Amino acid sequence: MALKMAICCFTNTLDTNDELVHPKQTPSPSPHRVSHLGITNKLNISSEISINELSNSIPGSNLHVFSHDELRLITNNFSSSNFLGEGGFGAVYKGFIHDSLRPGLGAQAVAVKVLDLEGTQGHKEWLAEVIYLGQLRDPNLVKLIGYSCENDQRLLVYEYMARGRSIPLPWLTRIKIALDTAKGLAFLHELNTPVIFRDFKAANILLDADYTAKLSDFGFARDGPDEDKTHVSTKNIVGTKGYAAPEYIMTGHLTTMSDVYSYGVVLLELLTGRRCMDKKRPKKEQSLVEWGRPLLKDPRKIEGIMDPRLDGQYSIEGSKIAAMLAYQCLNKHPKTRPKMSVVIKVLEPLLELNDMPFEGPFVYVVPKEGYG
Repeated sequence: MALKMAICCFTNTLDTNDELVHPKQTPSPSPHRVSHLGITNKLNISSEISINELSNSIPGSNLHVFSHDELRLITNNFSSSNFLGEGGFGAVYKGFIHDSLRPGLGAQAVAVKVLDLEGTQGHKEWLAEVIYLGQLRDPNLVKLIGYSCENDQRLLVYEYMARGRSIPLPWLTRIKIALDTAKGLAFLHELNTPVIFRDFKAANILLDADYTAKLSDFGFARDGPDEDKTHVSTKNIVGTKGYAAPEYIMTGHLTTMSDVYSYGVVLLELLTGRRCMDKKRPKKEQSLVEWGRPLLKDPRKIEGIMDPRLDGQYSIEGSKIAAMLAYQCLNKHPKTRPKMSVVIKVLEPLLELNDMPFEGPFVYVVPKEGYG
């Protein structure tokens, strides 16, 4: 579990100024229709749901309800030595659950996220996380183990993602991350009631010890349109500058293709080693998409935009295919973007390409565990 991704191209978390709209200014999300998981009555995350109602619902019944005292115990009273990082939701601490804590819950390391009441997210985002991750299970979604809700305190307990940190990540690891996240989004988009992630970005991708990438932070996720609708309309825009699809920013219309655009931005970050917005670069290069997208369609220019920290150790053919895929995902017209199922089919063969140059031994040092 982490608040930022350990990919070499993401050197810093985003500034708060990068948020498109302060989440607490957003309207209440629509009721969550999750008929594909057996819920017949709608759960409206804008309403005040009691602990009993939540724990007796299908999402809540899949999760452990922790007391605040239990979470103090497993995090050593939220000690600074257990501190992992901090984001818009709040601080995250590493904890360890002993098998004696409660029946049915084995010994394991966990990450405990504490809602900052003065932060950029609130009860609605906390509840959305519980509702979605309490129901959805997939190898490329982070696993929510439980939650705590006492008085005004809101906490979430996740599986611990013991991801390493290295600069740079090898080419095949980057492709694996791209493939894993594509599978996570495809899982959401292909549910009977599709789920739109809405804030897909590098900081919401977590890596485990094997560099398996998983989607996290479902606070802004929402259900897709009904079968007779083409999109979901939103009054206010939430998300992160540089990642949000242009049609969503302009009209508030949200579809699964909005996620595909955001995915294209992350794929471009993986290729170039650049952040999606970087004010330290020359003005024409501050927006990664504005700078990079025109170059993606010309195979002769791909080598010039690849992350120099790869030191040439990447598949030439694979880089061209991935670049064209990013170009298609970043199309301004949503209907022309590929579905995530298509993205998966394009990326899977790249793991098998053997045209990487060999210029002496490539040494990859296994990093120490940490969130840094």
